[in-house]
Amino acid sequence: MSLFRPCIDLHDGKVKQIVGSTLSDSESTVKTNFVAEHDSSWFAELYRRDGLTGGHVIKLGPGNDEAAKRALAAYPGGLQVGGGVTAENAPEWLAAGAGQVIVTSYIFADGELKRDRLEKLFRSTGRDRLVLDLSCRRLPGGGYRIVTDRWQKFTTLAVDAATLNQLADYACEFLVHAVDVEGRQSGIDAELLGILAEHSPIPCVYAGGIRNFDDIEQVRRAGNGRIGYTIGSALDIFGGPLSYAEVVRRS
Repeated sequence: MSLFRPCIDLHDGKVKQIVGSTLSDSESTVKTNFVAEHDSSWFAELYRRDGLTGGHVIKLGPGNDEAAKRALAAYPGGLQVGGGVTAENAPEWLAAGAGQVIVTSYIFADGELKRDRLEKLFRSTGRDRLVLDLSCRRLPGGGYRIVTDRWQKFTTLAVDAATLNQLADYACEFLVHAVDVEGRQSGIDAELLGILAEHSPIPCVYAGGIRNFDDIEQVRRAGNGRIGYTIGSALDIFGGPLSYAEVVRRS
């Protein structure tokens, strides 16, 4: 499997690139970098043509189910889906063509990890069909905490060796957005990347801030071939300067 994982981020039913830290319940605060002319299925077909597996379809808020299903139908088994996934609806998304489901908010309540929900989810999907999204933000005093609910609510769970080992038995991989740099094309979060590379016992996919091939090479070196990477706003297919075709060729 290629280390490069493509993405289809959905907002209001359209493929968009959004600055992750600006997501909230108020649409007036959302900063959008790019709105695609093409439908979600167009991007899914592109990724299928190029043989890219393990990419993710992320539903950013309500109104995105149909667009997500069109993408999954265009590339059955080749994409993961996340956003509003629960133990109850996970089988539906897997039946719709998702290779795996991606989950964060469901397994948390009041900022705490709910073990019973995690166990229920695990029974619903199995380990090989479950990806846990550990997207996080940096604390003012240092360290990282997992965030939920459009990346606006801090949980009590740190992204560290203890958490990574605690959750690894439930999932086939972790997806980790560095929310503070997500969508900004400002460079990767090297400190977070180092934590994942050193402590995660299962494969990880890192997202956030990648802007050029030097950043990609830094991810590859630090991850020793175990950490995949997602590129959003920087790609030319999303209005950025970085050639998608060249990224695919080098991956």
